[in-house]
Amino acid sequence: MTNYFVGLMSGTSLDAIDCVVVDFSSGVHLLGARSYDISHQRRQAILDLCQPGDNEIDKMGLLDRQLGLDFAHAVNQTLSDLNIDKQKIVAIGSHGQTIRHRPENSLKFTLQIGDPNTISYETGIDTIADFRRMDIAAGGQGAPLVPAFHKAIFNQNSHATAVLNIGGMANVSLLQAPMLGYDTGPGNVLIDHYCRQFFNQPYDSEGNIAARGHIIQPMLQDMLQHPFFQKPAPKSCGRENFDNHWADPYVEAALTEYSAEDIITTLTEFTAVSICQGLALSQRQIDRIIVCGGGAFNALLLQRIAHHSGTEVSSSIKFGVDPQWVEGIAFAWFAMRTLNGLESNAPSVTGAEKAVVLGAHYRAN
Repeated sequence: MTNYFVGLMSGTSLDAIDCVVVDFSSGVHLLGARSYDISHQRRQAILDLCQPGDNEIDKMGLLDRQLGLDFAHAVNQTLSDLNIDKQKIVAIGSHGQTIRHRPENSLKFTLQIGDPNTISYETGIDTIADFRRMDIAAGGQGAPLVPAFHKAIFNQNSHATAVLNIGGMANVSLLQAPMLGYDTGPGNVLIDHYCRQFFNQPYDSEGNIAARGHIIQPMLQDMLQHPFFQKPAPKSCGRENFDNHWADPYVEAALTEYSAEDIITTLTEFTAVSICQGLALSQRQIDRIIVCGGGAFNALLLQRIAHHSGTEVSSSIKFGVDPQWVEGIAFAWFAMRTLNGLESNAPSVTGAEKAVVLGAHYRAN
């Protein structure tokens, strides 16, 4: 009997749906993966829901179903491309698309959409979803969740290792006991947005645009005053904290004197500095930083993180895991844990009162 699981991930970057197929029979073995671009229309619909607006319930209900169909299509297409019989898949782990994350509220909540009923029905495969809200019910922030997975695959007993995931937001996992993990602030979210706006590119490939500009120090220092950076861990953030609505005033003011390239350079430096300030919050010795997520492909960003941290920085590919697929693999792993009745949050990371089994099981008919 196979132990194959599918992982689905659509993050705050809003660039693509990642779909991975993982075999957990012996360790963690990636059988294959595909990425499916999110259309401009769908991206804009998601962005509209990330901020308060009119007619939200109807818009959310429609988008919930649309994303469920998109996720199901990604699974069916990936299994077809890889020539894997869906009968071999135990379950799908779907993160869903976050549209609101409010861990600072007196009554915390988080909301991910992408209807798992639709996914299970359209694929004929059991689906595990809604991973974050049980941690919140237990008093946690529902984020970050991936540190528990990072510890499972990257734990290096001989090193004080930090795993840095740079997606739309950036989060760090400090693997030495007691394990710590928290969001450090923006990852690619601002860089990607202004690359689309100014250069009609979805992201800054290898940091080539940023390499042509200069750091705008007044803009950088003003942005670093955001109150999130002064908060102690555990802490998490989302587009509600860092998106173009927040950054536009800084960008518009800077454009009166500086170039669009200078904006991308400054946002890249802002991401690097805020990540390193976040690492320093732990007050721990860190010997090595392993980077995953889309930011791992931005060579200039990694150079700036190494410069500010004074620490060796390596892509997770060096450790046998493609950085593009780490979060997709993580949610396949969470689904496997859920079906086996195993806890998979990390209370020392999220602030939950205890370890709990995450996710809800949506059976295929």
